[in-house]
This record gives sequence, C-alpha cells and structure tokens, in this order.
Amino acid sequence: MASGHVSLQFLGATGTVTGSRFLVGADRVRLLVDCGMFQGERSLRRRNWVPFPVPVTGLDAVVVTHSHLDHVGWLPRLVRQGFAGPVYCSTWTAQVAPIVLRDAAHLQEEDARYASRRGYSRHPDPQPLFDSADAEKAIGLLRPVPYHHEQAVAPGVAVCLTPAGHILGSSIARVTVGARSLGFSGDLGRDDHPLLTGPEPAPGVDAMVVESTYGNRLHPPRDLERLAAPIRRALARGGVVVIPAFAIDRTEVLLMALRELMTAGRLPPVPVFVDSPMALAALQVYRQAVRDGAPEIRPEIRTRSTDPFDPGELRLASTAEESARLNEPRSPCILVSASGMATGGRVVHHLAHLAPEPRNLILLPGFQVAGTRGRALLDGARTLKMYGGYVPVRAEVVGVDDLSAHADAGGLLAWLKTAPAPPRTCYVVHGEPPASAALAERIDRELGWCAVTPRDGERVLV
Repeated sequence: MASGHVSLQFLGATGTVTGSRFLVGADRVRLLVDCGMFQGERSLRRRNWVPFPVPVTGLDAVVVTHSHLDHVGWLPRLVRQGFAGPVYCSTWTAQVAPIVLRDAAHLQEEDARYASRRGYSRHPDPQPLFDSADAEKAIGLLRPVPYHHEQAVAPGVAVCLTPAGHILGSSIARVTVGARSLGFSGDLGRDDHPLLTGPEPAPGVDAMVVESTYGNRLHPPRDLERLAAPIRRALARGGVVVIPAFAIDRTEVLLMALRELMTAGRLPPVPVFVDSPMALAALQVYRQAVRDGAPEIRPEIRTRSTDPFDPGELRLASTAEESARLNEPRSPCILVSASGMATGGRVVHHLAHLAPEPRNLILLPGFQVAGTRGRALLDGARTLKMYGGYVPVRAEVVGVDDLSAHADAGGLLAWLKTAPAPPRTCYVVHGEPPASAALAERIDRELGWCAVTPRDGERVLV
C-alpha cells in the first residue's frame, strides 16, 4: 500500500512539446504517466537513445493519455530495456495505439535500412531505435480501461480516465496515491472540434500537470475559407496540393472539412488521395467509432447516414506502388499523407518530388515543432534536407491553424477553471518555453494558483 511522501518527476515535455513522460513515486511504487518520443531538433531526438533514468523493471505500470507518438511512441524502447508491466489506456486508445506503434517501428526499421544503403548515417551499421518485435510486445501490454472507472494500477494507486476531446481515445488522467492525487491533462481538445465532444471538466487534485502547446496563442474563429482559398489557387494553376497531416484525427478532420467545402461548391470536386498506411488504418477505427455511436463522437455525426470522411472522390493509396505514382500526378488533386510535421513517412518522398514545382501547394494544417521539416517550411525555408541531400522549395507554402485539435490559451484557462478546487501547484508542461511561461503567468494572474514551469529532470513532492 502506497503511503508517505508522493513524488512527481518530469522526464520529458519540459521546454519542448514532445517526449511526455512523468514519473509518480511513493515508497516502492513507481508509475509512469505517458511514454512519448522526443521529436524535432537533433538534440531532442538523441534523447530517445538515452536509457530510462530508473530501472524499468522497477516500474509497476504505465498510463498513457492518448496515442500520439509524443505520448506513446517510446513504449517499444521501454520494453526493449526490460519493461513488461501493464500499460493502461482508454478503450479507443487501445485500438489506435497499435496502429501508431507498428507504423513507428516500420519507419525506424526502414530509415535504418535506407541510411545503411545510402551511406548517409554517421554510424557504420545504423540500427533502429526499436523494431517490430518490440512494438508487438508493447502492444501486448495494453490494458483498456473504460472512462470514469477507478482502476487499481499498483498497490495503493488508482487511475481514472475521462475524455479529453483531443483525438479518439484521448484522456485526462486522475492518479490517486494514498491520500494524494495528481491530474494530467494529456493533450486537451477544443470545444468546437468538428468530430469529437469537448474535454470533460478538470479533476480536483493536489497537483495538476497541464499542457501548453498553444499557451501563448489564441485560435481564430473557425473559418474554412482560410483552408479553401490557397487550395483553390493551387488547383486553378494546375497544381497538386500536398498536405502533411497527422494520421490520427487530423486526417479525419481534414477530410470532413474538404467534404464540407466540396459539397458547398467552394472547392472543385478533385480527387483526394490519402497516402499513409497508418492513416488508412486509423480511418477504419474512426469509421467504426462512428458506426458504434461512441459517446466521444458528436451526436450530429453519429446520426448521419453518409460517410463523414468522404469528400466525394476519396481514393486510398494502399500500396507502395500506388504511393510512388502520386509523386507525378497527371492532373490537379489533393494529396494527404503522413507524417504531420514531415519528419518521416511517405509524405517526405512526395515533398522531394513536388516541392520544387511552383504551381504546387504545401499546406501545413497544424502545429509544427521546432527542428522539423514542417517548421522549416513555415519559417520560409527555400531548401529541405532529406535522404542525405537537399531539395529546393519552389511550391507555395501555407500554414493553417483552423484544424488544430489543441485547446488554445483561452481554452486551457477555461478548462482549469472547471476544477472543483485549486491544486496546491499547477505544473505547466508540453510547450515551447515562451508558450509555457505565458500560460503559467496567466494561471498565476487570472486564477491565483501557484503555477510552475518545471525543469527537465526536476523532482517535486506532491
């Protein structure tokens, strides 16, 4: 039975929006909340190779808030280091996370083989961070937990998950350790998400850990014309629209927006290709959630008789051969491919072929982490490095935040206000330093809470 002091250690997502890992400890109990990969700058990516700072065999369990790579993607590496305990998550995360982990392992293996074949790695025998066997072992550890159910996860430790409205299966986690409690926002969604219901209220806890991806920004009111206008321009000049999109949720929301625009005649009815094995697998899960009437899906979507994800000429590129043909489309079209920040996946091949052509458009529909190709494009890069060489960027580049699935600064503050009582301390994480600092300052000024941006590796008592 856990008793005495309860500690919280920040092992990622401090000073950056990736690598979420939070270690909760009490007596001999150790619980890891989220197990994400670091993405972006090389210095961050190198941290994925650093061994876990405590013996992984001493971890009782892992809780993951949702299935994005920066929250779940390091699980196979944890398994490779010897972890074999349960991984608790929501019911739909247990359906989506295997897609993400298998794809991540495939990309790790593929990149290692490609680097070896092309000789652009600094290592004579490039190795993947983890492989498919590690991913399958991690998938075998997933333990789905229904929302609002108090689940014992270790002696004296329980977790309760509630919907976060960010992606299908995303959760807010309340961890109870003896008489102490901790809340983890995970990634919070928006109340106006077109597919999912909004996040449920914040729990009353002693310590709150809240994300701050958009902690210093406000989303403009949703206006699909910001999406439609650049697409119309590109199609009118005979170009191809390349959209690097996260395979989970962003692709589905994007398809819904394109359907709305084409149905209303605001975009011409051109073919829309989805070229990402992970996105295609996720699309099946999202369609199943709609068919099953999952409570997370908005009621007006659940009651539709038509496929909400088909703009009219939806075409799914399943094979590598179909993907390769999309590098040289014969007519104007829209090409949606992962990854969302162009760090890997099929979209990198498409950018290599299509970025040099001025009539094309590269549309970036969401947050781009510093150090990624997506961020470089947003910042005006005229060349992109990929596969050991450089490619010129002559295509038009446009960023659109309307499809972001993250709550903005106002949404984060509004969510925190729903807590039944203030926490002793609110820890602001998962944001670039200016965003985290701005949100912490607003929490202090507007809510009167003790708000802190923790240091990497810092350990505090709850």
